[in-house]
Amino acid sequence: MMDRDETRRTRDEADRGRDARDRDEAGRARNARPRDAYGRPLPHGAQGEERVPDDYVAPPEEALAEAQRLLDADRPFHAHEVLEAAWKAAPDPERELWKGLAQMAVGFTHVRRGNAQGAQALLRRAADRIAAYDPAPYGIAAGSLSERARTLADRIGRDGLTSVTVDDLAPRLVQDGE
Repeated sequence: MMDRDETRRTRDEADRGRDARDRDEAGRARNARPRDAYGRPLPHGAQGEERVPDDYVAPPEEALAEAQRLLDADRPFHAHEVLEAAWKAAPDPERELWKGLAQMAVGFTHVRRGNAQGAQALLRRAADRIAAYDPAPYGIAAGSLSERARTLADRIGRDGLTSVTVDDLAPRLVQDGE
């Protein structure tokens, strides 16, 4: 059993560890730790992938184009960061749509990380959120995205991650002609 001094030292060490984390002016945690192509944290000081800035803000059309570029480049984690920024900046009536798009990209990230259960769960949640927005603003292909996310989740459950193709992880976010 620890005595009072050992407990105090342990708490002090934990507090120093918390204080050493990257924080913004408001005290919110920031994650400056380098990441690999699929968003997995790397050791401090390692060379990681270029990250989406924490303060990224873009108009919806620009966010969609950047997320598409990242999905096409097999960077679903980074696409998720762009879509999450759009979700946080979106007006209330659109927030669930952007949240669903971000969850779809996280589902793709789970595929790339080899996590079938996580991929299925996120893709199904994404499908439910996105489906509620058909038709969707900004030309977002809500109907086809929702169907593709649900179909992919079902296929992963039935056939495993090896059934996933590169094209499955880069669906068109905006309808053709938009």
